[in-house]
Amino acid sequence: MPSKKVPPSLVDALLGQPQLQVFESDDADEVRDKVGQAFKPHRFELLREVEGESAHSRLHQFSLGKVSLHRLRYAGEANVDPDRLEEFFLVQMPLAGRAGIQCDQQLIDTDAGRGVVINPSQRLKMRYRDSCDQLMLRIDRAELEQVCSHHLGHPLKQPLVFDSAFNWLDLPAWRLALEYVTQVQKSSPDSLHHRLVLQQLQELLINTLLSQQPNNYTEQLAGEGPSLAPRHVKRVEEYIEAHAEEALTPSRLAEIGGVSLRTLYAGFHEFRQIGPIEYLRTVRLHRVRDALLKPAHQLSVTDTALAWGFTHMGRFSKAYQQQFGEKPSETLRRVQE
Repeated sequence: MPSKKVPPSLVDALLGQPQLQVFESDDADEVRDKVGQAFKPHRFELLREVEGESAHSRLHQFSLGKVSLHRLRYAGEANVDPDRLEEFFLVQMPLAGRAGIQCDQQLIDTDAGRGVVINPSQRLKMRYRDSCDQLMLRIDRAELEQVCSHHLGHPLKQPLVFDSAFNWLDLPAWRLALEYVTQVQKSSPDSLHHRLVLQQLQELLINTLLSQQPNNYTEQLAGEGPSLAPRHVKRVEEYIEAHAEEALTPSRLAEIGGVSLRTLYAGFHEFRQIGPIEYLRTVRLHRVRDALLKPAHQLSVTDTALAWGFTHMGRFSKAYQQQFGEKPSETLRRVQE
């Protein structure tokens, strides 16, 4: 049994608002297609139907930019197989019913109050029982990792990975943040048309999740935060961001920073925990990924990597997979499918 009851405001969240309803149906094909549009295409199997007015599956949702909140109910019992989420994190918080969530080799049993945080690279299978009704938070992977990187003060050396089991009702800060966002949407929906409000609510949920749910950067995030780097480090970072396509050498970067090579490396290692060339490589890896994710991109992985200064394909592919949790060819193939 959960240690706390679901607050009434969350029990009623998103319901009774026709403008938020995406569908209500007992047709398995329609349920699969509509949920696939909201999240990603997946295999869907309705195992056991229920009778009466409660037989309909339904979905409500609203967007906060890079974050979206959903209320999804599967009527009866169903299997869902989306493989890997790839481009987003998914937080599932059942309000009623049960589900078994297979994340790689770990099985998480969820019910009212016990949820799950699903990482983009995890092989995923889900089985929903007892007409599972849940709140679901979809968070863009690039946005969440960028916020984490900002708090750390340096690029992520490994993909962000959360612990899967999520006892969300035992986390007052998370519960209150979620209640606040749903109440703003309900009482002042027009405010969600303002960029500044959207950004504030989006950052509230992302920052609260980062601080409340254990992940592979928890210890670093729990520290005093990134120290204020000296001006020469910031100057070199800004130059790299603006000129990553250029042939930048350590000597050239030291010249841009107005310091010696030794001072440049010491500053990066002390305040960013990586060297300036590693920082440059990370920026270029992100530029390669941005290019591969564009639907109209015509170049091969090799040509794209070469365009951004990567000449050793084996080392490039290994670094790319460490950074993003998938091979560059998998990124390209996914966009082309």
